[in-house]
Amino acid sequence: MPNRREYPEHPLVGVGGLIQDEGSILLIKRKFEPNKGKWSLPGGLLETGEDPEEGARREVREELGLEVKVEGFFSLANEVIRDDRGQVKYHFILLDYLMRQLGGEITLNEESEEFRWFQVGEVERLDTTENTKIVARKLLKVLQNGDQSLR
Repeated sequence: MPNRREYPEHPLVGVGGLIQDEGSILLIKRKFEPNKGKWSLPGGLLETGEDPEEGARREVREELGLEVKVEGFFSLANEVIRDDRGQVKYHFILLDYLMRQLGGEITLNEESEEFRWFQVGEVERLDTTENTKIVARKLLKVLQNGDQSLR
């Protein structure tokens, strides 16, 4: 069976969780392509018929074993990864939701190598996906502008 993520006929919808606490965000290190070995927000593909917010919550639960509260929509991104010939190998529309951890102990599933909390300002220097850098920059601006609802 072919990998439906590679060389897709249409962009795939990905949902992710920006789990933050006191200026730190929780990132995972991807074990598989795309973005193998890079730090990124926890997340995955939206399932057919699934509400995007619930899909993001489900992905965080599956990847990290955490229950989270979705505090709102945070970011929309277009991620296109091309192969050596310039063909589109992966294409994702990414919906990221701001979240707070409610409970549970972090237990990684088979898709991630490790997890770590990073200060938002540290993300720029990490080997991350471009979307993770964009989301971290946006969060840093929000925090610097004093949005107390995110603290």
